[in-house]
Amino acid sequence: MNEKKFIACMYLHQKHVVAGEEDLTEVSWNPVELAKSYRDKKCDGILVCDLSQTDREKEEALDIIKEICETVEIPVMGCGGIHRMEDVKKLLYAGCSQAVLDCRSGCNPELTQEVSLKFGKEKIYAMVDYPAQLDEKLAEEFLSGIFLTNGAVAKEAAAVSPVPVFCFMPEISLDKLLDILQTENIAGISGSLVMENLNELHALKNICRENGIPMAGEEAVYEWKDFKLGADGLVPVVVQDDKTEAVLMVAYMNQEAYEKTIETGRMTYYSRSREELWVKGETSGHFQYVRSLTADCDMDTILARVVQVGPACHTGSYSCFFHDIQNRKNGEAKEHNPLKVFEEVFATIQDRKLNPKEGSYTNYLFDKGIDKILKKLGEEATEIVIAAKNPNPNEIKYEIADFLYHMMVLMAEKGISWEEITSELARR
Repeated sequence: MNEKKFIACMYLHQKHVVAGEEDLTEVSWNPVELAKSYRDKKCDGILVCDLSQTDREKEEALDIIKEICETVEIPVMGCGGIHRMEDVKKLLYAGCSQAVLDCRSGCNPELTQEVSLKFGKEKIYAMVDYPAQLDEKLAEEFLSGIFLTNGAVAKEAAAVSPVPVFCFMPEISLDKLLDILQTENIAGISGSLVMENLNELHALKNICRENGIPMAGEEAVYEWKDFKLGADGLVPVVVQDDKTEAVLMVAYMNQEAYEKTIETGRMTYYSRSREELWVKGETSGHFQYVRSLTADCDMDTILARVVQVGPACHTGSYSCFFHDIQNRKNGEAKEHNPLKVFEEVFATIQDRKLNPKEGSYTNYLFDKGIDKILKKLGEEATEIVIAAKNPNPNEIKYEIADFLYHMMVLMAEKGISWEEITSELARR
Protein backbone atom coordinates (compact mmCIF):
# COMPACT_ATOMS: atom_id res chain seq x y z
CA MET A 1 0.00 0.00 0.00
CA ASN A 2 1.43 3.38 -1.03
CA GLU A 3 1.79 6.23 1.47
CA LYS A 4 -1.37 8.30 1.87
CA LYS A 5 -1.45 12.09 1.93
CA PHE A 6 -3.55 14.89 3.38
CA ILE A 7 -3.78 17.77 0.88
CA ALA A 8 -4.86 21.27 1.93
CA CYS A 9 -7.01 23.26 -0.49
CA MET A 10 -6.72 27.00 -1.13
CA TYR A 11 -8.97 29.15 -3.36
CA LEU A 12 -7.38 32.34 -4.74
CA HIS A 13 -9.63 35.24 -5.68
CA GLN A 14 -8.34 38.78 -6.33
CA LYS A 15 -5.08 38.11 -4.40
CA HIS A 16 -6.91 36.83 -1.30
CA VAL A 17 -7.96 33.36 -0.14
CA VAL A 18 -11.70 32.70 -0.11
CA ALA A 19 -13.84 29.89 1.28
CA GLY A 20 -14.56 28.13 -2.02
CA GLU A 21 -15.56 28.26 -5.66
CA GLU A 22 -19.13 29.29 -4.81
CA ASP A 23 -18.39 31.07 -1.52
CA LEU A 24 -16.16 34.14 -1.95
CA THR A 25 -16.06 34.92 1.78
CA GLU A 26 -12.49 36.00 2.57
CA VAL A 27 -10.53 33.46 4.61
CA SER A 28 -7.13 35.17 4.50
CA TRP A 29 -5.67 38.30 2.93
CA ASN A 30 -2.18 36.72 2.94
CA PRO A 31 -2.06 33.49 0.88
CA VAL A 32 1.68 32.92 1.47
CA GLU A 33 1.39 33.04 5.25
CA LEU A 34 -1.63 30.74 5.08
CA ALA A 35 0.34 28.28 2.95
CA LYS A 36 3.13 28.34 5.54
CA SER A 37 0.61 27.49 8.25
CA TYR A 38 -0.58 24.50 6.19
CA ARG A 39 3.02 23.32 5.93
CA ASP A 40 3.58 23.75 9.67
CA LYS A 41 0.40 21.80 10.44
CA LYS A 42 1.82 18.83 8.53
CA CYS A 43 -0.18 18.95 5.31
CA ASP A 44 1.53 16.86 2.63
CA GLY A 45 0.69 19.27 -0.18
CA ILE A 46 -1.46 22.24 -1.18
CA LEU A 47 -3.96 22.38 -4.01
CA VAL A 48 -4.21 26.02 -5.11
CA CYS A 49 -7.35 26.78 -7.13
CA ASP A 50 -7.19 30.03 -9.12
CA LEU A 51 -10.62 31.66 -9.47
CA SER A 52 -9.38 34.56 -11.61
CA GLN A 53 -11.77 36.10 -14.12
CA THR A 54 -9.44 38.47 -15.99
CA ASP A 55 -5.94 38.25 -17.47
CA ARG A 56 -4.64 40.74 -14.91
CA GLU A 57 -6.06 38.73 -12.01
CA LYS A 58 -4.53 35.58 -13.47
CA GLU A 59 -1.06 37.14 -13.65
CA GLU A 60 -1.39 38.36 -10.06
CA ALA A 61 -2.47 34.88 -8.98
CA LEU A 62 0.54 33.32 -10.76
CA ASP A 63 2.86 35.65 -8.86
CA ILE A 64 1.26 34.52 -5.59
CA ILE A 65 1.50 30.86 -6.57
CA LYS A 66 5.17 31.34 -7.46
CA GLU A 67 5.84 32.90 -4.04
CA ILE A 68 4.00 30.05 -2.30
CA CYS A 69 6.07 27.47 -4.20
CA GLU A 70 9.29 29.27 -3.26
CA THR A 71 8.29 29.57 0.40
CA VAL A 72 6.88 26.19 1.41
CA GLU A 73 8.76 22.90 1.21
CA ILE A 74 5.79 20.74 0.26
CA PRO A 75 4.29 20.07 -3.19
CA VAL A 76 1.94 22.72 -4.59
CA MET A 77 -0.58 21.69 -7.25
CA GLY A 78 -2.20 24.37 -9.38
CA CYS A 79 -5.64 24.35 -11.00
CA GLY A 80 -8.23 26.74 -12.38
CA GLY A 81 -8.35 28.67 -15.64
CA ILE A 82 -6.44 26.04 -17.66
CA HIS A 83 -7.63 26.27 -21.27
CA ARG A 84 -4.41 25.85 -23.27
CA MET A 85 -0.89 24.53 -22.99
CA GLU A 86 0.42 27.99 -22.08
CA ASP A 87 -1.71 27.94 -18.90
CA VAL A 88 -0.16 24.64 -17.81
CA LYS A 89 3.31 25.94 -18.68
CA LYS A 90 2.85 29.02 -16.50
CA LEU A 91 1.72 26.97 -13.49
CA LEU A 92 4.61 24.52 -13.78
CA TYR A 93 7.13 27.29 -14.37
CA ALA A 94 5.74 29.07 -11.30
CA GLY A 95 6.89 26.02 -9.34
CA CYS A 96 3.81 23.79 -9.14
CA SER A 97 4.59 20.09 -8.92
CA GLN A 98 1.49 19.31 -10.97
CA ALA A 99 -1.13 21.11 -13.02
CA VAL A 100 -4.71 19.91 -12.49
CA LEU A 101 -7.00 20.00 -15.53
CA ASP A 102 -10.65 20.67 -14.73
CA CYS A 103 -12.60 17.89 -16.45
CA ARG A 104 -15.86 18.32 -14.55
CA SER A 105 -17.61 19.84 -17.56
CA GLY A 106 -15.92 17.58 -20.06
CA CYS A 107 -12.32 16.72 -20.80
CA ASN A 108 -10.29 18.10 -23.69
CA PRO A 109 -8.41 15.02 -24.96
CA GLU A 110 -6.19 17.03 -27.29
CA LEU A 111 -5.04 19.39 -24.52
CA THR A 112 -4.55 16.51 -22.06
CA GLN A 113 -2.39 14.62 -24.53
CA GLU A 114 -0.45 17.71 -25.60
CA VAL A 115 0.53 18.86 -22.08
CA SER A 116 1.27 15.32 -20.93
CA LEU A 117 3.67 14.73 -23.81
CA LYS A 118 5.20 18.20 -23.44
CA PHE A 119 5.75 18.29 -19.67
CA GLY A 120 5.57 14.64 -18.67
CA LYS A 121 2.67 12.49 -17.48
CA GLU A 122 3.79 12.84 -13.85
CA LYS A 123 3.06 16.59 -14.04
CA ILE A 124 -0.60 16.29 -15.07
CA TYR A 125 -3.64 15.56 -12.88
CA ALA A 126 -7.35 15.97 -13.61
CA MET A 127 -10.31 17.03 -11.46
CA VAL A 128 -13.66 15.23 -11.81
CA ASP A 129 -16.95 14.90 -9.93
CA TYR A 130 -17.51 11.32 -11.13
CA PRO A 131 -15.17 8.73 -12.70
CA ALA A 132 -17.32 8.61 -15.84
CA GLN A 133 -16.27 12.17 -16.69
CA LEU A 134 -12.83 10.88 -17.62
CA ASP A 135 -11.93 8.39 -20.32
CA GLU A 136 -10.03 5.53 -18.63
CA LYS A 137 -7.65 5.01 -21.55
CA LEU A 138 -6.87 8.73 -21.70
CA ALA A 139 -6.26 8.83 -17.95
CA GLU A 140 -4.01 5.77 -17.99
CA GLU A 141 -1.88 7.08 -20.83
CA PHE A 142 -1.66 10.77 -20.01
CA LEU A 143 -2.43 11.40 -16.30
CA SER A 144 -0.68 10.56 -13.05
CA GLY A 145 -3.65 11.12 -10.72
CA ILE A 146 -7.12 12.58 -10.28
CA PHE A 147 -8.84 14.77 -7.71
CA LEU A 148 -12.37 13.51 -7.09
CA THR A 149 -14.63 16.25 -5.71
CA ASN A 150 -17.48 13.84 -4.84
CA GLY A 151 -16.26 11.87 -1.85
CA ALA A 152 -19.47 9.85 -1.75
CA VAL A 153 -18.19 7.75 -4.66
CA ALA A 154 -14.58 7.51 -3.47
CA LYS A 155 -14.35 3.72 -3.30
CA GLU A 156 -16.21 3.25 -6.58
CA ALA A 157 -13.85 5.70 -8.28
CA ALA A 158 -10.79 3.97 -6.84
CA ALA A 159 -12.01 0.65 -8.19
CA VAL A 160 -12.26 1.85 -11.80
CA SER A 161 -9.60 4.58 -12.01
CA PRO A 162 -6.34 3.53 -13.70
CA VAL A 163 -4.48 6.25 -11.71
CA PRO A 164 -4.35 7.16 -7.99
CA VAL A 165 -7.34 9.08 -6.59
CA PHE A 166 -7.29 12.03 -4.17
CA CYS A 167 -10.76 12.48 -2.66
CA PHE A 168 -12.45 15.66 -1.49
CA MET A 169 -14.16 14.47 1.68
CA PRO A 170 -16.66 16.15 4.02
CA GLU A 171 -16.52 15.52 7.77
CA ILE A 172 -17.03 11.78 8.29
CA SER A 173 -16.54 9.32 11.13
CA LEU A 174 -13.05 8.07 11.91
CA ASP A 175 -14.06 4.51 10.99
CA LYS A 176 -15.28 5.70 7.58
CA LEU A 177 -12.07 7.66 6.99
CA LEU A 178 -9.90 4.67 7.86
CA ASP A 179 -11.98 2.48 5.57
CA ILE A 180 -11.49 4.87 2.65
CA LEU A 181 -7.75 5.28 3.26
CA GLN A 182 -7.32 1.50 3.40
CA THR A 183 -8.61 1.33 -0.18
CA GLU A 184 -5.64 0.51 -2.41
CA ASN A 185 -6.02 3.15 -5.12
CA ILE A 186 -6.92 6.03 -2.79
CA ALA A 187 -3.82 8.25 -2.70
CA GLY A 188 -5.06 10.76 -0.14
CA ILE A 189 -7.71 13.10 1.20
CA SER A 190 -8.44 16.76 0.51
CA GLY A 191 -11.41 19.08 0.97
CA SER A 192 -13.26 20.14 4.11
CA LEU A 193 -12.22 17.09 6.13
CA VAL A 194 -8.60 18.22 5.94
CA MET A 195 -9.31 21.94 6.33
CA GLU A 196 -11.48 21.46 9.42
CA ASN A 197 -8.97 19.15 11.11
CA LEU A 198 -5.72 21.01 10.46
CA ASN A 199 -4.83 21.29 14.14
CA GLU A 200 -5.33 17.54 14.64
CA LEU A 201 -3.65 16.38 11.45
CA HIS A 202 -0.56 14.99 13.15
CA ALA A 203 -2.66 12.99 15.62
CA LEU A 204 -4.87 11.80 12.76
CA LYS A 205 -1.84 10.54 10.86
CA ASN A 206 -0.67 8.62 13.93
CA ILE A 207 -4.08 6.95 14.25
CA CYS A 208 -3.87 5.95 10.59
CA ARG A 209 -0.43 4.42 11.13
CA GLU A 210 -1.67 2.52 14.17
CA ASN A 211 -4.31 1.02 11.89
CA GLY A 212 -1.74 -0.14 9.35
CA ILE A 213 -2.16 2.75 6.91
CA PRO A 214 1.22 4.14 5.70
CA MET A 215 1.30 7.93 5.80
CA ALA A 216 3.62 10.30 3.93
CA GLY A 217 6.56 11.79 5.84
CA GLU A 218 7.52 11.87 9.51
CA GLU A 219 8.66 8.26 9.79
CA ALA A 220 12.30 7.72 10.74
CA VAL A 221 14.27 4.61 9.78
CA TYR A 222 16.34 4.75 12.98
CA GLU A 223 15.15 5.19 16.55
CA TRP A 224 17.11 7.07 19.20
CA LYS A 225 18.33 3.80 20.73
CA ASP A 226 20.17 3.03 17.47
CA PHE A 227 22.61 5.93 17.99
CA LYS A 228 25.91 5.84 19.90
CA LEU A 229 25.67 8.66 22.41
CA GLY A 230 28.45 10.81 23.80
CA ALA A 231 29.29 10.90 27.50
CA ASP A 232 26.68 13.63 27.90
CA GLY A 233 23.97 11.51 26.28
CA LEU A 234 23.87 13.71 23.21
CA VAL A 235 24.52 13.32 19.47
CA PRO A 236 26.22 16.13 17.50
CA VAL A 237 24.40 17.42 14.42
CA VAL A 238 26.18 18.99 11.44
CA VAL A 239 23.75 21.27 9.61
CA GLN A 240 24.09 21.87 5.86
CA ASP A 241 22.12 24.12 3.51
CA ASP A 242 20.30 21.83 1.08
CA LYS A 243 20.56 24.36 -1.77
CA THR A 244 24.10 25.69 -1.44
CA GLU A 245 25.60 22.71 0.44
CA ALA A 246 27.34 25.18 2.78
CA VAL A 247 27.89 23.99 6.34
CA LEU A 248 25.78 26.30 8.51
CA MET A 249 26.32 25.23 12.11
CA VAL A 250 26.89 22.39 14.56
CA ALA A 251 24.47 21.68 17.42
CA TYR A 252 23.39 18.76 19.61
CA MET A 253 20.32 16.61 20.09
CA ASN A 254 19.00 14.53 22.93
CA GLN A 255 16.22 11.98 22.46
CA GLU A 256 13.43 14.53 22.87
CA ALA A 257 15.02 16.94 20.36
CA TYR A 258 15.52 14.12 17.85
CA GLU A 259 11.94 12.90 18.12
CA LYS A 260 10.56 16.45 17.99
CA THR A 261 12.56 17.12 14.80
CA ILE A 262 11.17 13.94 13.21
CA GLU A 263 7.64 14.84 14.28
CA THR A 264 7.55 18.52 13.27
CA GLY A 265 9.99 18.68 10.34
CA ARG A 266 11.71 21.69 11.98
CA MET A 267 15.20 21.37 13.45
CA THR A 268 15.05 21.11 17.24
CA TYR A 269 18.19 20.91 19.39
CA TYR A 270 19.29 20.54 22.99
CA SER A 271 21.15 23.50 24.47
CA ARG A 272 24.04 22.32 26.62
CA SER A 273 24.50 25.74 28.22
CA ARG A 274 20.82 26.29 29.07
CA GLU A 275 20.08 22.59 29.53
CA GLU A 276 16.82 22.82 27.61
CA LEU A 277 15.24 22.10 24.24
CA TRP A 278 15.28 24.84 21.59
CA VAL A 279 13.65 25.10 18.18
CA LYS A 280 15.96 26.84 15.75
CA GLY A 281 14.25 30.09 14.70
CA GLU A 282 11.61 30.13 17.43
CA THR A 283 12.61 33.64 18.51
CA SER A 284 14.33 34.92 15.35
CA GLY A 285 12.02 33.40 12.76
CA HIS A 286 15.06 31.81 11.09
CA PHE A 287 13.68 28.29 11.08
CA GLN A 288 15.38 25.28 9.57
CA TYR A 289 13.13 22.85 7.70
CA VAL A 290 14.34 19.28 7.33
CA ARG A 291 15.19 18.01 3.88
CA SER A 292 17.04 14.91 5.06
CA LEU A 293 18.70 13.43 8.14
CA THR A 294 21.62 11.05 7.62
CA ALA A 295 23.69 9.19 10.21
CA ASP A 296 27.42 8.59 9.75
CA CYS A 297 29.08 5.16 9.60
CA ASP A 298 29.50 4.96 13.39
CA MET A 299 25.94 6.13 14.13
CA ASP A 300 27.29 8.83 16.43
CA THR A 301 26.79 11.96 14.28
CA ILE A 302 23.86 13.27 12.24
CA LEU A 303 24.10 15.26 9.01
CA ALA A 304 21.01 17.44 8.59
CA ARG A 305 20.31 18.98 5.18
CA VAL A 306 17.87 21.83 5.68
CA VAL A 307 16.04 24.71 4.07
CA GLN A 308 17.41 27.68 6.00
CA VAL A 309 15.16 30.71 6.49
CA GLY A 310 17.38 33.79 6.90
CA PRO A 311 20.83 33.56 8.49
CA ALA A 312 21.83 30.51 10.52
CA CYS A 313 24.19 32.24 12.93
CA HIS A 314 23.07 34.31 15.93
CA THR A 315 25.52 37.00 14.76
CA GLY A 316 23.42 37.53 11.64
CA SER A 317 25.90 35.69 9.42
CA TYR A 318 24.58 33.21 6.87
CA SER A 319 26.83 30.50 8.37
CA CYS A 320 28.46 30.14 11.78
CA PHE A 321 31.73 29.31 10.01
CA PHE A 322 33.39 32.57 8.99
CA HIS A 323 36.63 32.85 11.03
CA ASP A 324 39.51 31.87 8.70
CA ILE A 325 42.18 29.92 10.56
CA GLN A 326 44.33 28.82 7.63
CA ASN A 327 43.89 29.14 3.88
CA ARG A 328 46.22 27.28 1.52
CA LYS A 329 44.44 28.06 -1.73
CA ASN A 330 47.13 30.61 -2.60
CA GLY A 331 44.74 32.69 -4.64
CA GLU A 332 43.56 29.73 -6.71
CA ALA A 333 40.56 30.46 -8.89
CA LYS A 334 37.21 28.83 -8.15
CA GLU A 335 36.58 27.35 -11.57
CA HIS A 336 36.01 23.95 -9.93
CA ASN A 337 32.54 25.26 -9.00
CA PRO A 338 31.04 26.81 -12.16
CA LEU A 339 27.95 28.14 -10.38
CA LYS A 340 30.19 30.19 -8.09
CA VAL A 341 31.83 31.76 -11.13
CA PHE A 342 28.42 32.64 -12.55
CA GLU A 343 27.33 34.11 -9.22
CA GLU A 344 30.48 36.19 -8.84
CA VAL A 345 30.28 37.62 -12.36
CA PHE A 346 26.57 38.26 -11.91
CA ALA A 347 27.22 40.00 -8.58
CA THR A 348 29.69 42.32 -10.34
CA ILE A 349 27.11 43.11 -13.05
CA GLN A 350 24.46 43.82 -10.40
CA ASP A 351 26.89 46.10 -8.56
CA ARG A 352 27.55 48.04 -11.77
CA LYS A 353 23.81 48.56 -12.14
CA LEU A 354 23.53 49.92 -8.59
CA ASN A 355 26.88 51.73 -8.52
CA PRO A 356 27.76 52.90 -12.06
CA LYS A 357 31.46 53.07 -12.93
CA GLU A 358 32.79 55.50 -15.50
CA GLY A 359 34.02 53.74 -18.63
CA SER A 360 32.29 50.48 -17.76
CA TYR A 361 30.95 48.54 -20.76
CA THR A 362 28.31 47.03 -18.50
CA ASN A 363 27.07 50.48 -17.56
CA TYR A 364 27.11 51.45 -21.24
CA LEU A 365 24.66 48.59 -21.90
CA PHE A 366 22.44 49.55 -18.97
CA ASP A 367 22.42 53.19 -20.10
CA LYS A 368 21.41 52.23 -23.65
CA GLY A 369 18.55 50.14 -22.31
CA ILE A 370 16.79 46.88 -23.05
CA ASP A 371 16.82 47.16 -26.86
CA LYS A 372 20.61 47.47 -26.94
CA ILE A 373 21.03 44.56 -24.52
CA LEU A 374 18.76 42.36 -26.62
CA LYS A 375 20.55 43.37 -29.83
CA LYS A 376 23.92 42.38 -28.34
CA LEU A 377 22.50 39.12 -27.00
CA GLY A 378 21.18 38.25 -30.46
CA GLU A 379 24.53 39.07 -32.04
CA GLU A 380 26.40 36.85 -29.57
CA ALA A 381 23.98 33.97 -30.19
CA THR A 382 24.69 34.28 -33.90
CA GLU A 383 28.44 34.32 -33.20
CA ILE A 384 28.08 30.99 -31.39
CA VAL A 385 26.42 29.47 -34.44
CA ILE A 386 29.18 30.78 -36.73
CA ALA A 387 31.92 29.60 -34.36
CA ALA A 388 30.41 26.11 -34.22
CA LYS A 389 31.24 25.74 -37.94
CA ASN A 390 34.90 26.41 -37.17
CA PRO A 391 37.00 23.30 -36.41
CA ASN A 392 38.78 25.13 -33.56
CA PRO A 393 36.67 24.55 -30.38
CA ASN A 394 38.32 27.46 -28.54
CA GLU A 395 36.37 29.95 -30.61
CA ILE A 396 33.10 28.40 -29.46
CA LYS A 397 34.18 28.77 -25.82
CA TYR A 398 34.95 32.45 -26.29
CA GLU A 399 31.61 33.13 -27.97
CA ILE A 400 29.62 31.20 -25.35
CA ALA A 401 31.37 33.17 -22.60
CA ASP A 402 30.43 36.43 -24.37
CA PHE A 403 26.85 35.24 -24.73
CA LEU A 404 26.61 34.27 -21.05
CA TYR A 405 27.93 37.67 -19.99
CA HIS A 406 25.32 39.50 -22.07
CA MET A 407 22.65 37.10 -20.84
CA MET A 408 23.55 38.02 -17.25
CA VAL A 409 23.27 41.71 -18.13
CA LEU A 410 19.76 40.93 -19.35
CA MET A 411 19.03 38.99 -16.15
CA ALA A 412 20.13 41.94 -14.03
CA GLU A 413 18.04 44.31 -16.15
CA LYS A 414 14.93 42.15 -15.70
CA GLY A 415 15.56 41.23 -12.05
CA ILE A 416 16.11 37.49 -12.57
CA SER A 417 18.60 35.60 -10.37
CA TRP A 418 20.73 32.52 -11.04
CA GLU A 419 18.87 30.74 -8.25
CA GLU A 420 15.61 31.17 -10.15
CA ILE A 421 17.22 29.81 -13.33
CA THR A 422 18.81 26.78 -11.65
CA SER A 423 15.63 26.02 -9.70
CA GLU A 424 13.66 26.06 -12.94
CA LEU A 425 16.17 23.73 -14.62
CA ALA A 426 16.05 21.39 -11.63
CA ARG A 427 12.24 21.26 -11.81
CA ARG A 428 12.44 20.23 -15.46
